[in-house]
Amino acid sequence: MKQTFRKIFICLTALALLLSVLVSCAPAEETPKAEHVDYAASVKLEEGSATLKQEVTVKAFIDGDTTHFHVPSSVMPGGVLKARYLAINTPESTGKIEEWGKAASNYTKSKLQNATSIIVESDDGKWNADSTGDRYLVWVWYREAGSEAYRNLNIEILQEGLAIASNSANNRYGETCMAAINQAKTEKLHVHSGEKDPNFPYGQAQELTLKELRLNVTAYDNTKVAFEGVITKDSNNTVYVEEYDPETDLYYGMQVYYGYALNGKGLEILSVGNRVRIVGTVQYYETGGTYQVSGLEYSLMKPDDPGNIQKISDGHTPAFVSITPEQLLSGSVSVTVGEEVKSYSFAELSIYTSVSMEGLEVVDVYTTSNEESSSKGAMSLTCKAGDRTFIVRTIVLYDMEGNLITESYFRGKTISVKGLIDYFDGEYQIKLFSVNDVTVS
Repeated sequence: MKQTFRKIFICLTALALLLSVLVSCAPAEETPKAEHVDYAASVKLEEGSATLKQEVTVKAFIDGDTTHFHVPSSVMPGGVLKARYLAINTPESTGKIEEWGKAASNYTKSKLQNATSIIVESDDGKWNADSTGDRYLVWVWYREAGSEAYRNLNIEILQEGLAIASNSANNRYGETCMAAINQAKTEKLHVHSGEKDPNFPYGQAQELTLKELRLNVTAYDNTKVAFEGVITKDSNNTVYVEEYDPETDLYYGMQVYYGYALNGKGLEILSVGNRVRIVGTVQYYETGGTYQVSGLEYSLMKPDDPGNIQKISDGHTPAFVSITPEQLLSGSVSVTVGEEVKSYSFAELSIYTSVSMEGLEVVDVYTTSNEESSSKGAMSLTCKAGDRTFIVRTIVLYDMEGNLITESYFRGKTISVKGLIDYFDGEYQIKLFSVNDVTVS
């Protein structure tokens, strides 16, 4: 009998062990994922609320959280409302370029470009300016084709994980904003993913815009930087690059010295008319008294290396913005930098950008005559327009037959020019690079 009980006990013990092994090997039940909520559609645009509302059209896309809209002049003097989106702060894409910044900018642009209607709404009963006094804090609503309902773009950007919080709880849609942020964090989207931005060129260079570089050029002295722009001129182993900024409605430029180190493919990338990504080091150019970028590299073996210069597109032309002598000599512009508005000299800020000017009387001409200089034959034209006098400086110019153009071509004539703003011998001038860029009458 004892042996029978012992056998039964052993069998039960073995069965218990087997069951425990089977249970431990069984797949654990996964915690069900929370259902995704479309918070951008969960709030409604209340037509009868006390907030101000205005249907708008886009004037300029700036970045993920800033857009300029056309509005009636009764809403904003000048007919433009510079909108800063309430409750969100997207990564930077107009100054120092940050991870996910261009993704956020492109997302906002795509939604508004395809919208059949856009409405901006204040948070209360008035249009409230931000700390700069130049932009207004608004909610942006858009309607898609085939839909009657408006979606809240601010909240949509938050739920897509393309922005971080910015006083997100302290507004009329605060509860929904916070829920959208928390959902994006739970779903680990974009800025909350902990992953690298697949479209960000990680490298040693500081990613920025030409606007950021020109506004803060001394801060980047001896710094390796990367920026995009259109090549407008190529002269003396130097190309000139410019880029339009819709926020300030200005062009920003830089001279880029490529020297003799680039191979054929690298030089091809730097062709006039190409839009390029420049990577190089900012340096003070003692001879010219200005800054330039140099130290460019291009490796045929690693064409996609973030340290390389890169061609983005071609077929572009210089802007040749029409300016007056007053703008060149004494003009000033106001630019929003961070959270304040600063005043700059127009010429200083626009140096190396392409401009045009008409009706200039050439009252004197000086020709470089140094036999040992590569600039022998270059001219400085003293031009007069009204009561203002300034210099238009040329490189050595030749006509279509290859003949050297001399003083007699310009002296006493009236000219219209297309050139670049330059700084030479302590003053701002216009520099000409081709006889095709001047009309003589």
